[in-house]
Amino acid sequence: MRATIFAPATAAGRAAVAVVRISGPDAGPALEALAGGLPTARRASFRRLRDSAGGLIDEALALWFPAPASYTGEDVAELQLHGGAAVVGAVTRALLARGQRLAEPGEFTRRAFESGRLDLDQAEAVADLIDAETEAQARQALGQLEGALGERYAAWRGLLSEALAFLEAAVDFPDEELPSDIAARAAPAVARLADEMRLALADARRGERVRDGYRIALIGAPNAGKSRLLNALLAREAAIVTETPGTTRDVIEASLTLGGYRVVLADMAGLREAGDAIEAEGVRRAKAWAAASDLRLWVVDGAAGDGAWREAAGLALARDWLVLNKQDLPRGCDAASASAAATESGLQILDVSARSGQGLDELRRRLAERVAADLSGAEFPAVTRERHAQALSEGLGHVERAASHLEDAELAAEDLRLASRALERVTGRIGAEDILDVIFASFCIGK
Repeated sequence: MRATIFAPATAAGRAAVAVVRISGPDAGPALEALAGGLPTARRASFRRLRDSAGGLIDEALALWFPAPASYTGEDVAELQLHGGAAVVGAVTRALLARGQRLAEPGEFTRRAFESGRLDLDQAEAVADLIDAETEAQARQALGQLEGALGERYAAWRGLLSEALAFLEAAVDFPDEELPSDIAARAAPAVARLADEMRLALADARRGERVRDGYRIALIGAPNAGKSRLLNALLAREAAIVTETPGTTRDVIEASLTLGGYRVVLADMAGLREAGDAIEAEGVRRAKAWAAASDLRLWVVDGAAGDGAWREAAGLALARDWLVLNKQDLPRGCDAASASAAATESGLQILDVSARSGQGLDELRRRLAERVAADLSGAEFPAVTRERHAQALSEGLGHVERAASHLEDAELAAEDLRLASRALERVTGRIGAEDILDVIFASFCIGK
């Protein structure tokens, strides 16, 4: 018999209410023993909870969800208790005495997946929704939980099935009176599928960035004002600010919300010829972080005239921004030189003063617009995690190979079957065993 599990579904610590969930074959008998009987299914009932010796544990609300109409698909009981540690501890001891065990991280949701209540992508969405810090993260997680991601992959499986029907007919019934071009009739579905998957893969970064954060790097020469600008945008002291060049030696990451999206802002070592091994490593890390960013803010000291701005010029790409800092000071010749280089490279130019606050509201507004423009889209993203991108890329490879040799129906059909298996790993319909432990280990206890 499968073990019955239980866990607090609320965070540890002192609170007004604590929720304990129980799932498995002993959920009903345990609720009867604690609460003196089973309440009406799916209706909260006031009960006095007692231990095996008859001692009063708490006055609580009890709920009963008989299988299969429950979150896990098993019998589930829920107790809404007073949130004191003594009360939760007494209930825990009573359940342990019955032979139940505390749930592993994500075990409730894993059981929901195994019972067919959720697809694997929906189970991941539960974890994403719990972790959501912004409106955009919550919207994406809810859409995935409601099946938006699964619907995209289901549509692709439909195209695969359509193409496979023609190819397998050509392979399995060569002597039947079928049209001579039966295998070739798979071509439109295969071509459409390949096009849609290429577009989805090109858009893959969007879903991951909504979930993990849009990355903005502050690049520039030492003393350009990157650390002060970071602190100003965050409205807190996250980086040390001094007049000594090279104060920042490592990448300093900090999160903020812009336009409803999570943004990861990074201050980093000033780019120049390193004076020692530590600074050289800091510069290397700065360049690597900047290269992987979605937007680079090239910060230039607009009051300088030493030409130090050139050190970071090569890292700024088209669609990046030049931020001319220190607007509160008289302009030096570097402002004009850097502006000319930025204009030639197609960069937008903004004037700010991180010290006085001039131009910061405009910078925040435009950053919010940029993040929203890059991360919003008409369709639900086909990728919200790295494993989705890997499965999609693998599936596209098989589809493209099938398209290249449709005249060999047997080989093309096998490639499409492999493509189907790759896509089905996203929703967990097949081949999920090797990734379940990794996925559910990231969950909260009791979910």
